[in-house]
Amino acid sequence: MAARTKKSAPKKKTTTKSAIKRTTAKRAAPKRAASKGAAKASTHKKTATRATPRITYSTLTLTESDHEVYDAAVGHFREELGAHYKNVINGVLVDAGDGAQQAHNSPADTRLTVSYFPKATREDAVEAIRAARLAANEWGRTSYKERIAIMRRAADLMYERGWQAAALMAFEVGKSRAEGIAEVYEAAELVRYNCDAIERANGFVYDLTSPGKNQRTQSVLLPYGVFGVIAPWNFPIALLTGMSSCALIGGNTVVAKPASESPVSAYFIWQCLRDAGLPDGAFNLVHGPASQVGEEIRTSEYIDGIAFTGSYDVGMHLYRNFGIKYPKPVIAEMGGKNPVIITENADLDAAAEGVARGAFGFSGQKCSATSRVYVDKRVKGDFLDRLVDFTTNRITVGFPTERGSFTGPVMNEGAVKTWQQAVDDAIAAGGRIVYGGNRILDGELKYGYYVQPTIADGLTPDNRLFKDELFVPFIVVQQVESLEEGMQLANDVQFGLTAGIYSKDDREVQYFYDNIQAGVTYSNRRQGATTGAWPQNNTFGGWKGSGSTGHNAFGPHYLQHFMREQSRWIVQE
Repeated sequence: MAARTKKSAPKKKTTTKSAIKRTTAKRAAPKRAASKGAAKASTHKKTATRATPRITYSTLTLTESDHEVYDAAVGHFREELGAHYKNVINGVLVDAGDGAQQAHNSPADTRLTVSYFPKATREDAVEAIRAARLAANEWGRTSYKERIAIMRRAADLMYERGWQAAALMAFEVGKSRAEGIAEVYEAAELVRYNCDAIERANGFVYDLTSPGKNQRTQSVLLPYGVFGVIAPWNFPIALLTGMSSCALIGGNTVVAKPASESPVSAYFIWQCLRDAGLPDGAFNLVHGPASQVGEEIRTSEYIDGIAFTGSYDVGMHLYRNFGIKYPKPVIAEMGGKNPVIITENADLDAAAEGVARGAFGFSGQKCSATSRVYVDKRVKGDFLDRLVDFTTNRITVGFPTERGSFTGPVMNEGAVKTWQQAVDDAIAAGGRIVYGGNRILDGELKYGYYVQPTIADGLTPDNRLFKDELFVPFIVVQQVESLEEGMQLANDVQFGLTAGIYSKDDREVQYFYDNIQAGVTYSNRRQGATTGAWPQNNTFGGWKGSGSTGHNAFGPHYLQHFMREQSRWIVQE
């Protein structure tokens, strides 16, 4: 790949006409007033022309036509590198109050500046919260049917513009082409799933048993008001969309704080919502540091709930320190340290492929990534041979827009240091690096944050590398005497997000499901030992230090967390 270098004095570009509106599909009509937008969107039939996801995390195979469309989208986005964007408050594009700008360089090639965004202050966050508060009453009183009509149109726009979004994520966060388009489709399906959920429940209005003549009672779920949504960079479109869409579908307005590494992805989401007819102020987008924007969201009396995905430390800080005057909801997903158990009865080829895909997809930068393997000592050597063989022949690290790249870079220099420290600690503790262990500096990859997928063996099970979430392509392997020992070690961490098993013995598989402490579980899955959750297929959420609600996203109990119950006793004369 011929890397494109950043010029010393780039020509300033702006998003006045929206730098990422270049898509392979026709753009939607401009937004109208809220009532007209809702009316127009309500004519959209959810089943008439509803696109379906041909590409998911289980089907990451692209056709020749897919490749051509993607390559064209990459070409378009290359023309927009270095564009200047703005925050979105009450539907208006605004700079930061103090005029500060923040540049973001691509992890795939640090010579490329992806974007410039206003670096918002606490005062900017206050303005966004005020806009959301002013819009909350009207949006909350809008019928759920009108709300989901708008949101379904937004999902359709995500499909129409999906390849452009996949291209921008390659530059912004280093996501490969297949994983990028799958993420956009996942975001659209999340919106649709939650629209369908509130529709099936008739807006969550339930008639209860009549207490007497001319009397009736109801349980009604109503919006809280304003939700702060704090999203990470690793799934910048799917996660911000998933949390924000639940808030919006439930009748809340949103102040969204995306990660500093993925602002253009968040801007893409706002464009789809705006063009679908979402009223001004219902979704506000503020880019800025956690110490400013995040803290204002946490401490503001006008924020009624927080939805967060990110690290355990930040999630627990929010959980402990939000809602000072009275309890408020914190819907938090906080990562994992995800185990796989391989018994002597396993299909070792399936296990090797599943572990490699689960550990090294998106360079291990998934909260669901496979990070530790407990394998029966009788098959350990054979399993490791197959794991190394699959990783050698099938896991290609390269520039994320290239066809042959299974995975791209890690996110930043900090991630490289985390990975290098893990390698050094494994060797220092007497372990051995079975595969990988080197930074990749070949050709133009030296300008990005590329490291080898790494497999470590020979450590004691109490080593920190079995306990700490690393978020890099690094796994540790431990032999065990029995399934019971593997289960005990698998559960011996503070996290409980995803877990997997490989065994052809149904009794062993059932034992795993009955005893594993994790919210998302898999058995004998080739496509990813601990990864691959998809709306309507399986739900996604964690136990213990991995989640705060006990109910998984993508599932039938999640949307209700963005609403609160009111009991109504109605006397009719």
